[in-house]
Order: sequence, then structure tokens, then C-alpha cells
Amino acid sequence: RELAELGAVYDSGALSNRNLIINGAMQVAQRGTAAHNEGNGYFSLDRWHQQKVNQDQFTYSVEQVSDGPSGFSKCLRVTTSTAETALASDEFGRIYQSIEGQNLTRVGFGTADAKPLTVSFYVKSSITGNFSCSLYLNDANVIYSQAYTINAANTWEYKTLSIPAYTTAGPNLDNTQGAILNFGLFAGSGINTATTNWTSYTTTYLLGGQTANLAATLNDSWRVTGVQLEVGSEATPFEHRSFGQELALCQRYFQRYMDTDNYEPSGFTGIATSSTRAYFSGRFTVPMRSTPSMTHADLRIDKFSTGFNYNGTANLDGATTEKAALFLVDTASGLVTGDPYHLIASTSDPQHLSFDAEL
Repeated sequence: RELAELGAVYDSGALSNRNLIINGAMQVAQRGTAAHNEGNGYFSLDRWHQQKVNQDQFTYSVEQVSDGPSGFSKCLRVTTSTAETALASDEFGRIYQSIEGQNLTRVGFGTADAKPLTVSFYVKSSITGNFSCSLYLNDANVIYSQAYTINAANTWEYKTLSIPAYTTAGPNLDNTQGAILNFGLFAGSGINTATTNWTSYTTTYLLGGQTANLAATLNDSWRVTGVQLEVGSEATPFEHRSFGQELALCQRYFQRYMDTDNYEPSGFTGIATSSTRAYFSGRFTVPMRSTPSMTHADLRIDKFSTGFNYNGTANLDGATTEKAALFLVDTASGLVTGDPYHLIASTSDPQHLSFDAEL
């Protein structure tokens, strides 16, 4: 009987691997934990994308902070750094996560057996009112959006929202973007029409029900943690994965090496093919979603026996795949043909070597 009751609560789903969201507890921040003021992109916590659109004045910061309700040590915080009281109809801001299509197979989108979803999360805001949460479905090009209410300022509140099954169409079940879970920060009148069911997508419905304006006042803030999206009509307790598990899931989309100083090795080794060029290779910590792009800052080449500072260019070779990277580095001179080298951090101002396969 107890097992039957438990199965009913969990809608006959697995007791583990329920959460379709990665880094929902906001623990992993490979790019850094400090506040970032950039407008659009992945700059702070892993898997969480920040975006503002059509703003002419508003600026904000996004960061990981040590705050959370019981059971959570971290959260994502958005803070207004330049206010904009009046919103034009096409202005909006959001925090969102893209979900890989093949991770949605269990939902059954586009079939007669499609299942409902439930999103749950903890949220704290310095302003009360209605904020939006929406789910956009790629390829089918439909959206379901609704509002949730912040009842008390600066207080952690637990929210659950239901999303009905969608049987008409679904995303491609591959390694491309399958769905987007959106959290609204502010939305003009042309962006905030709520839906009562799955609706053909236009920006009108993107942040449906959003009337609260986080952009209105300097130092207003919004925090979120414990984000869970799961199959079923009821929310279950948040699935706490270990930090190691969560990091590995994040590294499918982004990997950063040499993020400390004191000669931290990157794991990439190579050989000089001339006095100005060396090839480096290595396998990624986990296979990435697709062949990544690469960024770096002030790489240091070490000859194992003697150090060699390098400031120049590095480019991926065409042989790079989702499992391993081959890249070349060019410098003015100083390399010895045939000698081995590896990439390390210096003793100060840590360098980084990053690979990006984000959706």
C-alpha cells in the first residue's frame, strides 16, 4: 500500500533523475560567482542565461550568493543597478534555461501519451506582485505561460505551477534546444499576455502575467533556487544531486580549465612543430553536447623543465569533437621544434581555457 501511494505521488515516475533542470540549486558557477553586469548571455551560474531586450536605460547584475531557504545554501540573485521606471511595450527581461531535446523524451510531447509537467521553485523578491513563469516548446513553436504571486517582500516563498500535457507536436529529440523555461523580471504590455493553455508562440505570450517591474527601482532584487521541472501533475521534494553530479551535468555544456593560480595544470599537453607553433590536445572531462567553441586568456606554456610565458592566439583544429580538443597556439618565437609542452596557470592573475557547447 505504501509503495502504491508513493507511486501515485510520483506519477509512476523514477524516484531519481526526475528534475529536467540542471543546476536548479544554483551550486555550480564555473564562470565565476561575482556579480556580472553584461546584458545577454551566460555570465554567471551554469546553465542559466540572462537577457534584457529593447532596454534604453535599465542595467542589472546577476550573481551567485550564499542565501537560500532551508536545505539550500546558494541562489541566483538579480539586482537592479540602473533603474527604468517606465517600460515600453516591447521591453522585457528574463532568466531562462534551455533544455536539450533528447532529455524531454519521457514527457511524450506530440503523442497521445504526453504527460503534464510541474515546475516548482523557491523565490524571494524585494517587490511584491505578479511575476511570470513560462515554458516554450521548440519545433512545435508553442508556449504555456502563467503568473505566480510574490506575497511578502524579502521572504522566501515556495511556488508550484502546473503545465498541461501537449499531444499535438513536440521538439526534436536530439542534442538541439528542445524547450526553454523562462522566469520574468519585467515585461512591457506587448510581452505579458497570460495563456490558459498551450498557445502558438508570439512574443505577446513570452512572459504572460508579468506585472511586477524589477527594473523600476535601484537595488531591487529577485532571487531563485530549488528550481525543478518534472513529469507529473504534482510537485515532489527537490531532487538534491551531489555537487559532483551537478558539475558533470553542467560540463556537458561548458568546461573551464585553469581557474586558479599557482601553476594549476590544464590537462592539455602538446608538442612544438616550429619555433612559433605548438599543437595541444586532451580529452574533455565529460563529453560535450556538440563540438565546442573555445575562449582563453593569457595562456602560459610550460616546457616541463623551464617556464615560458605566452601571450598570443590559440585556435581549435578541425579535428576537435565533442569528446576531445586539438588546438594550435602561435607565438612570435621561443619554442623548440619537437619539444613537449603543457598549459598551466601562472602564479598570479589566473588564466583560463574554456570550451562552450551551450544551447
